[in-house]
Amino acid sequence: MSLLLRSFRRIAIPSISHQILPATFTVPTVSQLHTSTALSKHWNTRNIGPRRWLEYNKVIYPPQTPDEPPRPAFVCHQKTNIKYSPKKMWYICSFVRGMTVDEALKQLSFIDKKGATAVKETIQEAIELAVRRHNVEFRSNLWVAESFCGKGRVFKGFRRHARGRFGEVEYKHCHYFVRLEEGTPPEHYYPGQEPKSGPQMLDEWLESMRKRKVIGSL
Repeated sequence: MSLLLRSFRRIAIPSISHQILPATFTVPTVSQLHTSTALSKHWNTRNIGPRRWLEYNKVIYPPQTPDEPPRPAFVCHQKTNIKYSPKKMWYICSFVRGMTVDEALKQLSFIDKKGATAVKETIQEAIELAVRRHNVEFRSNLWVAESFCGKGRVFKGFRRHARGRFGEVEYKHCHYFVRLEEGTPPEHYYPGQEPKSGPQMLDEWLESMRKRKVIGSL
């Protein structure tokens, strides 16, 4: 019996009072434990989105003289962190440039793309913002003066393939920016790039063909 007690004393676990612990050691509570994923924490705290575009709404311009043309009212709006590729969003952004807001909303309703829904919602929000906060009298008297997108965060993942291989997957996000201006849109949105007629394009093609030469010939 004494031999059994001596062997038990050798393998017994020492008490907590004999262990070396820091002086400020405290037992964490349930509220202090981090239970969410690291990805969601990084997204909520750091990836807020661009803020500079909305600062244009706060600009105060000086009064105009009677001989100056009237400055049209405008409103800037944005939608950030859209789960959509910026390369795909570029086509939709370019499509609505120079359109009236009614025409842009009508055309976007027929585009079966995820990005078109985000652009349509942004334009509708910008119209409400122009009427409520920027003293725009008629909501239909607006046109899309600027429409472009920017690149957001890209989260990388992986996808399993056969034979134990893996492929990289990118989950892309983008930001959409729009500026609505009061008045009627111009006839040609891009100055100096008016559409050409058929005879004009034919003459340019013939002129380019006549200017051809074989490099290195006699």
